[in-house]
Amino acid sequence: MNEPIEILLVEDNPNDVELTLRAFARQKLCTRFQVARDGAEALDYLFGHGAYVGRDLGQQPKLVLLDLKLPKVDGLEVLRAIKSDPQTQLIPVVILTSSSIERDILAGYERGANSYIVKPVNYDQFMAMVNALGTYWLKFNQTVVVAPLPAG
Repeated sequence: MNEPIEILLVEDNPNDVELTLRAFARQKLCTRFQVARDGAEALDYLFGHGAYVGRDLGQQPKLVLLDLKLPKVDGLEVLRAIKSDPQTQLIPVVILTSSSIERDILAGYERGANSYIVKPVNYDQFMAMVNALGTYWLKFNQTVVVAPLPAG
């Protein structure tokens, strides 16, 4: 790989963060993770606010893995913000959540999710899911990089 592949993982459960990071490390497709523990931190990272003022917005993640049930700003609001901004709308967003409620699935797709995955509770199934997800989104899927808009 020539340049690092970055994933933004938006997840408030420390066990799910650890398991996801371990699963991706095993397949060696992602070279860098940014973890946001709540929706507000995810938005600050993506749009260069708060602790991320001055971050190079031309270096956006190749993929966002987004939980729905988050503190401060929920996942559906984070998704809406990502997909409504010209600088972030093309970033693939995969909802990775424990909710299999049809209303949540529909709301995710209505707001522009590229995929909706219910987290398997079985360790081996989770690892297989992450392997398939990583292989598709990071190896095979083609993305477009959007240059940041000039300030002003």
